[in-house]
Amino acid sequence: MEFTKDVLAIDAEKVADQITDFIRGQVKNNFRRRGIVIGLSGGIDSAVAAALSVRALGRERVHSLLLPERDSNPVSREYGMLAAKSLGITCEEVDITPVLECYGVYAKRDAIVRHYFPDVASGYKFRITLPQDLLDRDRLNVYHLEVLGADGTVRTARLSHDDFLGMVAANDIKQRTRMTQLYYEAERRYFIVCGTTNLPEALQGFYVKYGDGGVDIEPLQPLYKNQVFQLARCLGVPKEIIDRTPSPDTYSYVVSDQEFYFCLPYEIVDLVLYAMEHKVPKEQVAAALGLTMDRLERAWHDLEHKRQATETLRNLPPSPVLSL
Repeated sequence: MEFTKDVLAIDAEKVADQITDFIRGQVKNNFRRRGIVIGLSGGIDSAVAAALSVRALGRERVHSLLLPERDSNPVSREYGMLAAKSLGITCEEVDITPVLECYGVYAKRDAIVRHYFPDVASGYKFRITLPQDLLDRDRLNVYHLEVLGADGTVRTARLSHDDFLGMVAANDIKQRTRMTQLYYEAERRYFIVCGTTNLPEALQGFYVKYGDGGVDIEPLQPLYKNQVFQLARCLGVPKEIIDRTPSPDTYSYVVSDQEFYFCLPYEIVDLVLYAMEHKVPKEQVAAALGLTMDRLERAWHDLEHKRQATETLRNLPPSPVLSL
């Protein structure tokens, strides 16, 4: 098999029909429910999943939620509403900030920020990122805290492992709070919850267990990110959403998926993961991507490491084998 950058090209209309049949069959024959609830993040994955749901069930059987909080990018709300309007589906907004305040999410997170920058003034924004030189040198994935002051200055500090864990533990509550709201709306309507996780996110563990990973169906999970974009164009997703840089939208200082997790553009992530899945020789992959073998090996190793480290996310909780 010849490996090229075009290997991910699909017949988008055919794939859309297949996923549409899947959604319809799951709702009507497996779950035996009336429709779908979906959270709209203002990103491409949720917009495509919503469009496919409407295609499968009709707009009257798809209900969307916007679930912003204090740190959310205002663009997420704007584009989420745009997606709902373009599809003609009902859209409800629930601000989860008060719930997160009750959990102490912001206070716990701010305590970590002030551990590194005690003099930080109110009104600051922050994010955590990984070094973006993955292809250029052998290194560890050590997170850095970046704080954007009200005066526009940016300060950076390397996070200790314990502080990184504390930061992630606090912020993952956001996804889990959204999950509970989605299920509340789904259960009172006798609907199911539709997920929006694509294949690279699933393989790399780029989701929160019992958060955005807590859903009833995952119609996009067989698709690489490039293929989600192909479907978006086929389905008429608004251009603003297609052109938006993918982001987890978890931190007040905007951070992309690449800066936060992958350290690589999706064009490389998709094709290296495809090569892994289909056992394409590394020499062919390097040639197709225009990478030296050293640079490819670093990308390959990092993606393989993340996949192994998050294996438990993709499995049911372990249970004992008993002799009864």
